[in-house]
Amino acid sequence: MMSHTAYIGIGSNLGNALQNTQQAIDLLRKIPKTSVEASSSLYQTAPVDASGDDYINAVVRLKTELDALTLLEELWRIETLFGRERPFRNAPRTLDMDILLYDSDCSQTERLCIPHPRMTERAFVLVPLHEIAPDLNIPGKDSLDTLIRHLAHQKIKRVTA
Repeated sequence: MMSHTAYIGIGSNLGNALQNTQQAIDLLRKIPKTSVEASSSLYQTAPVDASGDDYINAVVRLKTELDALTLLEELWRIETLFGRERPFRNAPRTLDMDILLYDSDCSQTERLCIPHPRMTERAFVLVPLHEIAPDLNIPGKDSLDTLIRHLAHQKIKRVTA
């Protein structure tokens, strides 16, 4: 079976967001044919294009034999365990998990866009991504360092557990 590298963005701002994020990372370890290779620190950020409490965010690098859509279904299954609801776009959430990158794939379907279409606009994605993969190239984009400099106005703070 072919192994793929996927980067997963995780966020929570409802309930115990810190605990939700930590538990989500633990549950990623239980996805079949998948292992967690690296996990960033946890970061606190204000909501972007949304309201509600601050978010706790992290990025995880996975090795998986699952195709991207099957992996996405596993992420949705985990979100459901946390009572995730989608009443409106960018609603506060108990848990949000997104496939940011899957190998160096570029694809756009109704269910999944890779790379994640707004990831380069969000410090809460790029800062933890840079922590675990500083030399990573996002297809068709500037370096992570350059992208992060453009987002210096977005406040992000590492959380000590």
